Formats: sequence, C-alpha cells, structure tokens
Amino acid sequence: MTASFPIFLVSTPGLEAPLRAEALEAGFAGVTVNDGGVTFPGNWPDVWRANLVLRGPTRILARFAEFRAMHLAQLDKRARKVEWAKVLRPDIPLRVEASCKRSRIYHAGAAAQRVATAIAEEFGAPIVEDAALRIMVRIEDDLVTLSIDTTGESLHKRGFKEAVNKAPMRETMAALFLRQLGYDGSQTVLDPMCGSGTFVIEAAEIATGLMPGRERRFAFEHLPSFDAGAFAALRSAATPKSTDLTFYGSDRDPGAIRMARENAIRAGVDGITRFEQTSIEDLEPPPGPPGLVILNPPYGTRIGDKAPLVTLHRMLGVVLKTRFKGWRIGIITADKNLAGATGLKFEAALPPVLHGGIRVALYRAQL
Repeated sequence: MTASFPIFLVSTPGLEAPLRAEALEAGFAGVTVNDGGVTFPGNWPDVWRANLVLRGPTRILARFAEFRAMHLAQLDKRARKVEWAKVLRPDIPLRVEASCKRSRIYHAGAAAQRVATAIAEEFGAPIVEDAALRIMVRIEDDLVTLSIDTTGESLHKRGFKEAVNKAPMRETMAALFLRQLGYDGSQTVLDPMCGSGTFVIEAAEIATGLMPGRERRFAFEHLPSFDAGAFAALRSAATPKSTDLTFYGSDRDPGAIRMARENAIRAGVDGITRFEQTSIEDLEPPPGPPGLVILNPPYGTRIGDKAPLVTLHRMLGVVLKTRFKGWRIGIITADKNLAGATGLKFEAALPPVLHGGIRVALYRAQL
C-alpha cells in the first residue's frame, strides 16, 4: 500500500455534508463528498485517528487497490496479483463481501468468492464467514475497488451505552444532527424526550473533548500496519477540557431516566449531566443562558395513531414558544405535519436522513 491512499468515511445517507465539515475541522485535508460518505487521502495513522476522534462516520474504509475487471476470470487473475502481504496478516481470519453496480460482473456472491479464493490460495489467510476483519469488494462500472473495513463494530458503538430504549438514536447520527443545529460545545443542550440519553451524553462529550473511540477496540489493530505504541500515544494525546456547562435530559418514563443516568456514568459525564422525570407540559428551561433544545419525538410510523401525537407536538410548541425564548430548537421527525403542529417557524429544510429504515429530517428554529 502506498504512503497515501483514499480513506472513505461511511456516512448515514443524508448526513454527508456535516460529516465533511467534521472531518475538515478535525484537520483532515482534501475531504470530498461522495455518494454515501466522504473521502480524503491519508495514511495508516490517519485511519487510526479518524476512528478514534470522529463522531459522525459509521465506519472507516481504507481503499488499497483498484483495477478493471470485465468478467470473473479477470477478477480472479487480478485479485491474485494484489500485494496482500502489505495490508493483511496471514494469521488473522477474514471475510470478503462484494457489491456490483452497472457492471458486467453482476453476481456479488461469485465476485466475493473469487477474491476470497485468491487471498486464501495466494496469501494463506483463513477465510471465515463470521470473521471480524472484512475485505470489501466494490465493482461499479467494471471498476473494482478493494477496501478494508478498519473499524469492525459500527462506530456508533462507543462502548458505554449498555441500556437503550425503543428506536434509539445512534450516537453517530446524534453527533451530526447536533452539528447541523449549530452545536459547538459552548452551549447547554436539553433533550426533553431523552430516552437513553444519547443527545445529552454526546453533547457533554463534545464539550469536554472526550474522544468517542477512547475505550473501544478496532479492526485495524489486526493489520500488519498497526503500531500499538504509536496508537497508544495517539489515544493519550487528547486532554479532556473542563466546562462550566451542564447538559439536561428529561423524559416521562422513569425507566428511560434510569438508563440515561447509567449510560452517563459509564461515559464519564455524569458530573455534568442531569436527567429528571418530567412531562412536556411541566418542562422548564434550566438556569443559565439559552442553549439548544434537541429531541427525537415519536412520529407515528413507529407508534400508530397520529391524533395523540398531534396533541403532543402542539403542546411542545406552546411550551417552547412561551418558556424558551432565545433558545435554538431542533426536532427530528419523519412527519412534516407533526413538525408543523408545533407552530414553530422552521428554517430551510435539510436533506432527509434514513433512521431505522424511515426517512427523518431535522427541523430547526430560533426562538
């Protein structure tokens, strides 16, 4: 593998723009938006750092080879010429997955099998169906791109949240929605339907400079390019910041509040987070200057009858307009009519985002 190669950050579809902004802010250069993610040139230490510090990507792929193949025999022949020893270890099991789009090779399973056989026969690494390490073969317009999934378990699994409620917001999505709302770590955040506390905990971690990958393991630790000492230095380089802010979550469900508090303790932000059982009609702004209210209320597609939801959103709108003057509001919903029921004046629409198979969008307002 050359000193520099394309690093692809997989995005939740619809959140590529804020992910690019995050990568640029983190110091990665030449970041471009692609379908389903963003790409920048880099090396292995960049891969390690991206996995460690970026909050928005789902996973990070290292693209290490590219060639054209018009048929399976050609794919087999060229896959055997790849310098696998530069990117893989012969003692680490792996699996191969493929996708085909607008190509003469159209059978993804057969393509994956050819590459897996080439690796096994030319290099000797064991091919195991449920291996943690994954080689990804993308064939588009007859161009074959080979990548390593350097992440392993999805990056939304920070390693702290053991307790979740129904339809949980993934940490990666929460971080990018906070970014779209203008959050930069200098404002207090309140989620009045906090569930297991994802938005509140994510905001607190951002404010204190805690790296999202600080406690978890990554697939790249099983590659020949991995330098444990250099990575340990990278991991210990970040010094957490102090903040005078407090981050607030409330929910009418006592079980959700218990989960949120437990998750905040595991994440190490329990000292700057407050979770209380409160209904929307009793919601009051916390002490201090205005900040951000962000929430992911129920929107019918996962609950059923819409009439109570319209009533809930109307009440939410009244409470926010009468008690939260000066606050910035972000509501994530799949139903623009429910958003409209709040009576808030929303800014220009943002692209829809897939969340649990449902298209949702962040509606933003300034009170």
